[in-house]
Amino acid sequence: MEGNQIIPAERILPNRLLVLPMVGNPIFPGVFTPLIIESEHDIEIVNASLQGDNLIGLVLTRDSENPDYSPEGLYSVGTVAKIVKKINLPDGGLNIFISTVKRFKVVKYLALKPITAAVDYLEDIFSDPEEIKALTRSLLTEMKQISKDNPIFTEEMRLNMVNIDQPGKIADFVTSIMNINRNDQQRILETMDLCDRLEQVLLFIKKEHELMKIQQKIQRRINDRIEKNQREYFLKEELKAIQHELGLTSDPKTSDYNRYREYFDSLDLPDETREQINKELEKFQLMDPNSAEFTVTRNYLETLAALPWEDPVTEEYELNSAKEILDADHYGLEDVKERILEYLAVRKMKRDTKGSIICLVGPPGVGKTSVGLSIARALNKKFFRFSVGGMRDEAEIKGHRRTYIGSMPGKIIQGLKIVKTKNPVFMIDEIDKMGASFQGDPSSALLEVLDPEQNHAFRDHYLDVPFDVSNILFIVTANTLDTIPRPLLDRMEVIRLSGYITDDKVAIAKKYLIPKTLKNNGLKRKTMRYSMKALRSIADEYAREAGMRNYEKALDRIHRKVAKKLMLGETETPVTISPDNLPDFLGKPVFREDELKRATTPGIVVGLAWTHYGGDVLMIESINIQGKGGMKLTGKLGEVMQESANIAYSFVRHIAKQYDLKQSYFDSNLIHLHIPEGATPKDGPSAGITMACSLFSLAKGKRIKANLAMTGELSLAGKVLPIGGLKEKTIAARRNRIKEIIIPKANLRDLDEIPDHVKKGITFHPVSTMTEVIEIAFAMKPAPPRAKKPY
Repeated sequence: MEGNQIIPAERILPNRLLVLPMVGNPIFPGVFTPLIIESEHDIEIVNASLQGDNLIGLVLTRDSENPDYSPEGLYSVGTVAKIVKKINLPDGGLNIFISTVKRFKVVKYLALKPITAAVDYLEDIFSDPEEIKALTRSLLTEMKQISKDNPIFTEEMRLNMVNIDQPGKIADFVTSIMNINRNDQQRILETMDLCDRLEQVLLFIKKEHELMKIQQKIQRRINDRIEKNQREYFLKEELKAIQHELGLTSDPKTSDYNRYREYFDSLDLPDETREQINKELEKFQLMDPNSAEFTVTRNYLETLAALPWEDPVTEEYELNSAKEILDADHYGLEDVKERILEYLAVRKMKRDTKGSIICLVGPPGVGKTSVGLSIARALNKKFFRFSVGGMRDEAEIKGHRRTYIGSMPGKIIQGLKIVKTKNPVFMIDEIDKMGASFQGDPSSALLEVLDPEQNHAFRDHYLDVPFDVSNILFIVTANTLDTIPRPLLDRMEVIRLSGYITDDKVAIAKKYLIPKTLKNNGLKRKTMRYSMKALRSIADEYAREAGMRNYEKALDRIHRKVAKKLMLGETETPVTISPDNLPDFLGKPVFREDELKRATTPGIVVGLAWTHYGGDVLMIESINIQGKGGMKLTGKLGEVMQESANIAYSFVRHIAKQYDLKQSYFDSNLIHLHIPEGATPKDGPSAGITMACSLFSLAKGKRIKANLAMTGELSLAGKVLPIGGLKEKTIAARRNRIKEIIIPKANLRDLDEIPDHVKKGITFHPVSTMTEVIEIAFAMKPAPPRAKKPY
């Protein structure tokens, strides 16, 4: 407003709008709602709007089945909306929140890519105020009557209708919540005369009211039909009451039968399940309680009765609360938390209660199990965990058939019996360590359990009736993906958890581990004091692995010794832990500074590797033995790694002349290449350039650059090819205090996924050829080719 004057809409809203075609139903003014944007064309329109005034025009397509986005295929009247918020979805789409403002009419289209139109904004026409008032009252009266009889209309909707003070907005609100055909809704959107608009809406409400009357009539007719069954039920209940008053109690078997019958009759069960239960109940009623079959049937009915057959309740959780829980339970892991929150946001946006499969992959001790527990807390769901490591019998998953003595259902059904809800969080640990035997393959049995297309009718061998496990959120954990069968892996959303560097371990120890281990050992916070140097020394000298388990064991050991000394009166509080007295509690350091892997002589090069336990630093050593030429490989190398070594040997011989290396050196020396530790199997192509540098360093007699490590696959043509696990390798390099890393240029994109505090202090050298590697590692360039003599 300017003073007391109202500013016309045309001075606020632009006369040119980007137009977003709508395929579903039109959206009326005064609505705040989310929209999922999937097509590239629509995403381009939204992004263009966000770069401008955040306003966008929503126009309905004339045909919903075969939408035409040309001007002829769009209606002329739409709604202008302001984009309030944008969220990027994992599948590349967008989720935008819009607030609709006003109707407009397209004057003409100015451009088609993106669709841009000149528009005029439309105002409501108040033709007869008294008639509008009367129509509004009639509309509200009818809606109150419908909302009482229809559970779809919530209390919030009723309050919204009462609190809206403008007739036009009331008509728009009612139209948007009623089940009205899209073309009829568009016709109401295009009606500017309020009397006409209210009359149209009132007509649809009358139709809805008549339809509800017909439904109630049908319901009364059905009730009359079941009255006979109810009468029989009441007579049976009266008979039971009379027997109870006379003290005519039934025997235990009859009591169990009545209890089962009453419970199962109260459930809404599938036909096949009800038929099977009725057969078992009839058999149970006729059995002798002393027979062996009686116990088998009773246990079966008890299992069926213990399962949660009711439909799950609607999920209620807030994304902000989920974020707070994840932040409170775990330090760092920002990329992991982000992916989990994205998953939860999409799940909440879609209102989808169907279960999904999340696979958490990472080294031991990085928090995979605790992340799963945090997800259950964030969703406010029951949590059940079981491990399949070493499992070889598929009956552990799908149950044993009832023909066997002592048979029982599988782990999935057992878990549902324990949590007593249909939509819990199930964690399946160590899925990469399942085996197979003559008793079956558990991983194949898991295919049905984890497949969303099949698990709505999961059939356990023990139950032998379908049970819906599609509402379970499955979280599986693994140290590596290599041993997981591909069909099983395809059903999972993989989230990787990398290891921790020293700074991370110190922060986790201060925030989580020290309070936890103090409590476990009966000590108070004021009993202990740790210096920062002591916490770093524990990480560097006693717990240098990727996870936190050895670190927690070290703290436990310290606190146990302190507890013993306090009980014997050998020390006073507070006990201060420093690097000087750390060996008194933990013994001599497991890792020493002089044990850091360094290239000290020609032929030794530091490489980076990725294992099931996280990143690691490899020493590659080579020596020459005078005699017959050739190469010898040791260190328990796999087939792929042996091929990489042969490629490195051939390539170094190929470039020998360019770097003044004599071919006779290779002909008269046996090259022995070894990779410690010898008992650990090693495989993969990513050590190709490292082995080539080791051979080059040996032949040249020149030591490699200090504090340098490298990783990359080498092709026979001298190209450096991309590798995997760069984040884990960088963390391992940082633990080993490496200052420079040579990586393939194709892996530059992976650097963005590595946190800045991990990359800090490390220089990355992206290369695409072996010539660049040699230049960085040895400060040498190849000799220019000699000119050929003319004939």
